[in-house]
Amino acid sequence: MLNAADVTFAETLTNAMPDLSVGPAEPRYLEEPRGRFRGQGGLLVRPASTDQVAGVLRLCNAASVGVVPYGGGTGLVGGQVIEDGPAPVILSLEKMTAVRSIDPHVMVVEAGATLADVQAAAEGVDRLFPLTIASQGSARIGGCLATNAGGVNVLRYGNARELCLGVEAVLADGTVISGLKRLRKDNTGYDIKDLLIGAEGTLGVITAASLRLFPRPAAIGTAMMVVPDPQAALDLLALAEARMPGCVSAFELIARQGLAFLEAVGPAVQQPFAPLPAWMVLIEIGLPVGLNPEQCLTDLFEAAGALVQDGVIAQSLAQRAQMWALRESIPEANKRIGSISSHDISVPLECLPAFIDEGYRRLAALGDMRVNCFGHVGDGNLHYNAFPAEGRERAAYEPIREEIKSTIHELVHEMGGSVSAEHGVGRLKVGDLERFGDAGKMDAMRAIKAALDPKGIMNPGAVLR
Repeated sequence: MLNAADVTFAETLTNAMPDLSVGPAEPRYLEEPRGRFRGQGGLLVRPASTDQVAGVLRLCNAASVGVVPYGGGTGLVGGQVIEDGPAPVILSLEKMTAVRSIDPHVMVVEAGATLADVQAAAEGVDRLFPLTIASQGSARIGGCLATNAGGVNVLRYGNARELCLGVEAVLADGTVISGLKRLRKDNTGYDIKDLLIGAEGTLGVITAASLRLFPRPAAIGTAMMVVPDPQAALDLLALAEARMPGCVSAFELIARQGLAFLEAVGPAVQQPFAPLPAWMVLIEIGLPVGLNPEQCLTDLFEAAGALVQDGVIAQSLAQRAQMWALRESIPEANKRIGSISSHDISVPLECLPAFIDEGYRRLAALGDMRVNCFGHVGDGNLHYNAFPAEGRERAAYEPIREEIKSTIHELVHEMGGSVSAEHGVGRLKVGDLERFGDAGKMDAMRAIKAALDPKGIMNPGAVLR
């Protein structure tokens, strides 16, 4: 139900743009996947063009009405919902899904297209758009860029920022930036594109993007290998990259605790090893014509010596899918168990084994709990999550929940890492950014925000407060 102010502003919008879709926000636009934040009701606006986006922002800016840019709603740090203060306008680009152009090198696509649709469009011209995340069926490319999404292929191809050549965007006052150049080299001043990517909708709204496309690997190989510890995993990664330069696409670390959670609560997936190993890695390679992936992985296994204790190589697409299903089911198992505190962190690769061990030690000093450590070890990004000890309820840990988070984030900071590796800051980690962020950088960020959004209408409360 809209209040009187919402109804009046809805009339203002539709009087200016009669074809604009305006209505009350449905419940799904007020939720986020982990249930930590619950948004307020208000106007849902669904523009169908960049001109309409510009018109909406121009009117919101004039009226000092907050705007929450909304992608697929898959963000995990509360960047897409506002709990407090005046109800905002929720700006969804779900009607802007067109692929404006595509060739073997670059695709120009509107921000409302889902990541899966972008991948399919690239496949249609026998090319690869390599950004891959668990929510790619619902995550929209504008949201992926706004959060600088990572995923499993960052090791080889980079995160969202590195996959984008240009953006079209609308600033808070309705100014349109037409930056859809398809250039690898363009040194004509400040890179506004890279400023908007990762800004989580706090500086403007990305409406379209020029995305890099890549040749599809001629052959793909996938394997799971048991390693004695995280240091062995890193040594195995170095060996794989030395033997197959530029061909290692993904390298995921999986701990026994995650496998045990899958056995206990599902989802039901095939476990490749019994008994459950303490540590294993999922490795995927993409090779050019003339190389056999199964042979390359077999040779790696043999060359690894004591670094690898057991292994299985996918012999079919179905087996490859089973391996990835195991990896991608771990977050759902975590959700079913129910974490006390979840941490999306990154540390320099050489610090990763020490971080894992010291993290275990510091959490054990706080109380009896289980830790599931897994993630994109190839780029130093771990999901290091604390869970109740078996038989105990999460509520028992509520008095120390913040201390658990602080303990892990302090350790990350000590080791020169980041308390937000790929999920962003949103509203969940604003305090962490203030605590651990470089003072000079924070001042610069506030100055940029003040210059581009002086009234503070763009995603208020996210990233900066």
